[in-house]
Amino acid sequence: MKFYPYKRLNRPIVLRVISASLKLPDGSRDHLDTSAYSVPQRTVALGVAQREDWVSARIGLSATLPPGATDPDAPWTDLRVLAVLTDGDTNVRTTVDLRQDTPESKEWSGEMEVLRDDHVGRADLAVHAVATVDGVPGRSITESDGDWTVDVVAEEPLGGLRLDVKQASFSRSAREWLRPYADAPWVVDASGRVPLVMINTDVEGFSDLLGGESGGIENKVHELLVSQMATDVWTAVFHSAVGDLEVEPDGSPVFPADWRGEVLREMLPDVVPGLRVEEALRQVHRRRTGDAGWVELQTRIHYAAVRRAGASKSLANVLRALQQMNREDSA
Repeated sequence: MKFYPYKRLNRPIVLRVISASLKLPDGSRDHLDTSAYSVPQRTVALGVAQREDWVSARIGLSATLPPGATDPDAPWTDLRVLAVLTDGDTNVRTTVDLRQDTPESKEWSGEMEVLRDDHVGRADLAVHAVATVDGVPGRSITESDGDWTVDVVAEEPLGGLRLDVKQASFSRSAREWLRPYADAPWVVDASGRVPLVMINTDVEGFSDLLGGESGGIENKVHELLVSQMATDVWTAVFHSAVGDLEVEPDGSPVFPADWRGEVLREMLPDVVPGLRVEEALRQVHRRRTGDAGWVELQTRIHYAAVRRAGASKSLANVLRALQQMNREDSA
């Protein structure tokens, strides 16, 4: 624990990546979709476009300061919010100022330009709030609650949603709650500290297919199954996250502090597009607790889960492999 000889905020900044694009040699921009970055994993994978000729990347950032940061009677002045990208391999450090979205708002946003020639692998991205405290300028009053990783070569935000995956015989498991699902290949339990995926070993050959690397069409089927499981997981964790929200005295929902809040921040832009995540959460909460609109939202929730799971890519890979097999059989 660090001790400071001046007043600071006792809660961290919440940092999010909200967009990413690549500048190409001809000056055009390749705008990457949301699969290029993962909020739960706090990772940006700039290799998702699968091209080596990009010149720089522009990463859109949003930072939420804790309560009290912008209060008129706060014990500091000259507040600045800085995004800092640090690369230990190349000794490059890049700093940009974020802008306050509206006067007195806790939301700050901006863009970080990442030059391709300055980085060889992974760099750490953090946000710091600095101010003049007790007449001393540049003092840190709080920082982000965890660094993001910007990876200039990775093709996906490695790891995705953090899960606990276990295998068991559902029909004979000591976990009695599994027994009613004895004919299901897997189930998702989103009630714990991290989401739990239980694989049913009673389904003959299923565990071998999920864990094996036999090559050929089996690998493509493995990929498709994993994406289907991931779709179920993302759907389940979203419903878990919105199912037990705390609310402010005025009725506004509050983002959970654990993985549920991270899931909501990642999925809400696809569930309720065109709105800031705070307003999107309010709209989802109104629909879930109100008289109308919740059923209609299920299609958007499923769409957001499918995108996070990469189901379209997995299906396309299986179809290509089947087409190749058919061509070889007919040759």
